[in-house]
Amino acid sequence: MILTFLGTRGYIDACTPQHRMHSALLVAHRGKRVMVDCGEDWLGKLGGMRLHAIVITHAHPDHAWGLKHGSPCPIYATGPAWGAMTRFPIRSDQRRLIRPWSRTHIAGLTVEAIPVEHSLRAPAVGYRIRTGRGWLFYVPDVIGIPRAKAALPHVQLYIGDGASVVRPIVRRRDHVRIGHASIREQLAWCDRADVRRAIFTHCGTQIVAGPAAQPARVAAMGREYDIDAQIAYDGMKLRIL
Repeated sequence: MILTFLGTRGYIDACTPQHRMHSALLVAHRGKRVMVDCGEDWLGKLGGMRLHAIVITHAHPDHAWGLKHGSPCPIYATGPAWGAMTRFPIRSDQRRLIRPWSRTHIAGLTVEAIPVEHSLRAPAVGYRIRTGRGWLFYVPDVIGIPRAKAALPHVQLYIGDGASVVRPIVRRRDHVRIGHASIREQLAWCDRADVRRAIFTHCGTQIVAGPAAQPARVAAMGREYDIDAQIAYDGMKLRIL
């Protein structure tokens, strides 16, 4: 299984060659290519990517609006995400429903959608994806995982939210927390679940426009928990056994 970070930038104005495109992950496995998330800066760029499926975590612009003009392949999303994409010109035979906590087979991959806390208007999920020896968990937008004990067992790689390094970005709407957990907080989640490798995408201004030492800072924070932690960048490739 080969992972390629097609994009690693959050929904921010700052942009660099390392963090140029909205966060998206390509999973290549046994000749199949599955893209996870497709933000609005992917409009017009999907035709030559030879995709077999696209999976959506939630319907915010930087995760789903690359599909506003349609899709060259089947799209998998939850009910709330499809509700927000009703007017997108995606053919009915390409619209595939993912039910939370149910395992779905997508182009040879086994995928499980895990509801997470992030937004009320665009409810989000993270995706557990089966690897050869365990699971990876991809959750680019998250402030909390209500059922972390069910989400993180046997996860060998956590790919999380890089919007903030130390302090969470928290707002409240209708007395419910929304926003983004910090990298430090997510490392603590990983430690409690015995996940020993973490990569952070969906990078916020602190990383994209911040000091060049941020990757070293995140790596040092990871060592505090005995976790191999790093910041992803556009084009980064990773082989998973």
